[in-house]
Amino acid sequence: MSSQKMRAAITGVEAYIPPYILTNEELSTMVDTTDEWIMTRVGINTRHILKEPNEGMSYMAERAVKQLLEKTNTDPSEIDAIICSTVTGDVVFPATSSIIADKCGIVNAMAFDMNVGCAGFIHAFKTMSLYIESGFCKKAIVVSGEKMSAIVDYTDRNTCPLFGDGAAAILVEGRTDGTGLQDAILRSNGTGRQHLYMKAGGSQYPATQETIARREHFVYQDGKNVFKWAVEKMSDVSAEIMERNNLQPEDIAYLLPHQANMRIIDAVANRMGINKEEKVLVNIERFGNTSSATIPILMWDKQNLFKKGDNLILSSFGAGFAWGSLWIKWAI
Repeated sequence: MSSQKMRAAITGVEAYIPPYILTNEELSTMVDTTDEWIMTRVGINTRHILKEPNEGMSYMAERAVKQLLEKTNTDPSEIDAIICSTVTGDVVFPATSSIIADKCGIVNAMAFDMNVGCAGFIHAFKTMSLYIESGFCKKAIVVSGEKMSAIVDYTDRNTCPLFGDGAAAILVEGRTDGTGLQDAILRSNGTGRQHLYMKAGGSQYPATQETIARREHFVYQDGKNVFKWAVEKMSDVSAEIMERNNLQPEDIAYLLPHQANMRIIDAVANRMGINKEEKVLVNIERFGNTSSATIPILMWDKQNLFKKGDNLILSSFGAGFAWGSLWIKWAI
């Protein structure tokens, strides 16, 4: 039997979810909202919040990565690369990936961050696959995490119910048995950047008393436009990746969509023609939108469902706008 192409495969997945749970009931004491309003519009019941004082996203990522290394019996010195996808890094610089590497004893790896909003994980995994397939890396980690509570305005009823905190990490290795990443579609359109962003805190609008007073260091989202774009673009790439690989609905074991809004998830499943009850994985009601961490947290949460060789479709959409879809054959 001739060896197949080297593909980047997920050989382990772990996550860290902070223990504090922010319920819809508690939120309703903070802003003018109700459990019914939130559940009807987005499908979120609870979200987890990192409450440890003076701790950033790396606090969660460190715990996810250490659990991953232990679970897979991997020595930290074996890791050749670490990519961290996040929009809530500990500091503007250095890269949070370097902080995570230091905390985890990863001493032989290149490390860099990717900021692709909620689509960060699929972009980071595809990027890492290129290093694995070329032979440049043997073992690598993609870690996605967000401390969204640090940039959410808890006086804004339109955004504060949506987001939660958490981190997840995957071990990526090469496989020649046909498993791993099969195909990827990644897209962006910067004209949508005005609909989902944080205005201040970068080089264009550095922090001043005025930017703070105007509450410009929090997430701004034009919900209607983001929803419209997300439904169209996530649906388009999810259908496209099936069509160009001759995948039928019955060939797909599971869809792992970005957990932002149940109505978006339903629209993507309808476009793909797959059974929502049987094949669409969801945990938005428990964790909310953890931005780039939603898909790997979902993968960690549901991994006991997967069998080696299962066809998984990953689909996401986020700030940029950036979006995309991956086809993976499960390797574990």
